[in-house]
Amino acid sequence: MPDRILVVDDEEAIREIVCAILEAAGYACKQSGSGMEALALLNSGEQFELMLSDLMMADLDGIGLLERTKEKFPEMPVVMVTAVHDISVALAAIRNGAYDYLLKPFEREQLLNAVGRALENRRLKVENRTYQTNLESLVEARTDQLQTAMTDLERSYDITLQALGDALDLKDRETEGHSKRVTAFTMAIARAMGLPREQIDVIARGAFLHDIGKMAIPDRILLKPGKLDEDEKVIMREHCYHGYQMLRRIPFLAEVCEIVYSHQEHFDGSGYPRGLKGTEIPLGARIFSVADTLDAIISDRPYRPARSLAAARKEIQVWAGRQFDPEVVEIFLKMPDDIFEDLRREINAQSYPFTYSSSAKGAS
Repeated sequence: MPDRILVVDDEEAIREIVCAILEAAGYACKQSGSGMEALALLNSGEQFELMLSDLMMADLDGIGLLERTKEKFPEMPVVMVTAVHDISVALAAIRNGAYDYLLKPFEREQLLNAVGRALENRRLKVENRTYQTNLESLVEARTDQLQTAMTDLERSYDITLQALGDALDLKDRETEGHSKRVTAFTMAIARAMGLPREQIDVIARGAFLHDIGKMAIPDRILLKPGKLDEDEKVIMREHCYHGYQMLRRIPFLAEVCEIVYSHQEHFDGSGYPRGLKGTEIPLGARIFSVADTLDAIISDRPYRPARSLAAARKEIQVWAGRQFDPEVVEIFLKMPDDIFEDLRREINAQSYPFTYSSSAKGAS
């Protein structure tokens, strides 16, 4: 049975276009012309796997609809659609429980990518809830032990992932410590954007593992002291796909592997490997791109000394809208210098154990 999607918009023409695109892709759609109509439809008992809702509607706007449905239908992700190009509006929607947002006008691929990610996120949450429910029914008398076991399991996952990242650092000394620094920077920016802790933890894992595919690149290319020739550049660029292939079969890394796959994409579509642009690129990868460039500029490299944080800010601002998401850049430019300086100093000195947790020191 195809996934059912509720499309809510007070403009009939937009509803028709969106439904036509989704139905052509194999989804089943139902339309609502207002927030109140959508609420009545949901309360009638009809089931939907996803809701696409316009933000600005007369009787009950998208935020109001989101607030009134999130508690009753927690497993149904909501993607907000808005013509308001204001990062604060989009972040307010995410803080209120929206999975993602789309800016009008959007292209077919942007819509399908956002829908695909949201439905995959729902599937993983449903599977995880079913697993936890079954497990808890067997050990309901030992709730404390179960919680400890789940916490230890997640910790063991992260220890394994950190070992993989450390293995890459040992292989490529030029960027030693880069993965930890760029992860901390990515988490700090995500926190400044007001993203929820669960999403930050996913983004942090993606940032830490972004270059894991380089383990599949031949040493003669990865460790070459001089510039790469064109054929070698083609091989080096394959590390995004190799990283994706390495992680995609691990269930709890389903969203993480998409960040790894997309971390070299540019906001204007000039990146690689798929030439994604705008919101086709996962939000975590768009945040990571700014953090990655920041670390590259303010770190010493064999071919040039480190530059200042002010120089990094200027360079990133220049490339906003081309290499970087301008809304992410706007948040980054408002952040105090000492956040990044303290994080870099502490990680380089290894003064505390690195962790993915979004509540970690320096992440807030």
